Amino acid sequence: MVVTGPHELNAFKNVYPKYGFERPVVHYSTFLARYLDQLKPLLKHPVNKKITYHDPCYLGRHNGEYEAPRKLLEAIPGVELVEMQRNRENGYCCGGGGGGMWMDSFTAKHTTMRLSEKRAMEAASTGANVLAVACPFEVSRFTDAVKSTGNEHVDVLDILELLDRSMRGE
Repeated sequence: MVVTGPHELNAFKNVYPKYGFERPVVHYSTFLARYLDQLKPLLKHPVNKKITYHDPCYLGRHNGEYEAPRKLLEAIPGVELVEMQRNRENGYCCGGGGGGMWMDSFTAKHTTMRLSEKRAMEAASTGANVLAVACPFEVSRFTDAVKSTGNEHVDVLDILELLDRSMRGE
């Protein structure tokens, strides 16, 4: 089974087996990276962007996948990949995992800045004009964060969207 979300990966891989679910499961980035030799010829159109990548907690720290998303991004013609200071094992949480997606209104009076806003500012500080993500929740979360921090010049795109742009052209 191929999943698009790190949270789903973690649930199917690490939680559901306790209840009898026994199927192999991989995140789409891991799956596509396995077929990179076949994928590369399809990436015909350059995506001339400076891109930084956010490591989702449930893909990286909880399940150990750091390289596949980067391999996919590096395979796209025209991409310049730059790392944020906190990456891979030292990555910074977006604040949306474990139900955090619905906690912002509850914590608003108790925090000065959402985790996603801090991370959006880190992404902008790299000089990147794209913050690449590998989690469907992060697209909306970081899109809001770049707006609320005044960093609208940074587009938030899933890696799948960037691959699609390279295949089809913009």
